[in-house]
Amino acid sequence: MPDAPIDRRTHAARQLLHDLGAETLDHPGGTLLAHLDRVRRQLAHWNARPTLRLAGLCHALYGTDGFATALLPLDRRTEATGIIGPEAESLVHFYASCDRRATYSTLTAEAPHFRDRFTDRTFVPTRRRWEDFAELTAANELDIARIDSDFRARRGADLLKLCTRLRPFLTPVAWQDCETVLTPAPSPGE
Repeated sequence: MPDAPIDRRTHAARQLLHDLGAETLDHPGGTLLAHLDRVRRQLAHWNARPTLRLAGLCHALYGTDGFATALLPLDRRTEATGIIGPEAESLVHFYASCDRRATYSTLTAEAPHFRDRFTDRTFVPTRRRWEDFAELTAANELDIARIDSDFRARRGADLLKLCTRLRPFLTPVAWQDCETVLTPAPSPGE
């Protein structure tokens, strides 16, 4: 997949991530910064708007329910906002705040609910917020599944189920990538 263009905010965000140590943290496929760059490029490949691409680059700033290391404490959100802008920072915070167990279990409901792990608040996000969350979630998980065949073997079926539940919020190209990466290859003789 070709690299997405680097604009001023993306460059500043990469510098922040570097300064916060993302380039030295181990992550499947190398470092956390390398993973974050790949997520940004994946979102660009799916033609996500620049703000979502930037959120993809910074999605681990505050840690996540699946990656506990926070690069930036929540009391420094204004610093991130000043670098990546209020909309991208809001998306990063939203993604980081997801209580995955509580939220993922509601995805097939008529009105899925989101549980904020920072505040314990449960609410129904807007359609746009779900779409951004779904695309970012898929890009993040697919990057790890592409890079780490053991992870894909262990978690691929569960991730395909998750992406299937997210499908109403995914773009067709994102869903196609989910199917391509996460559908097991047929066994020999099938």
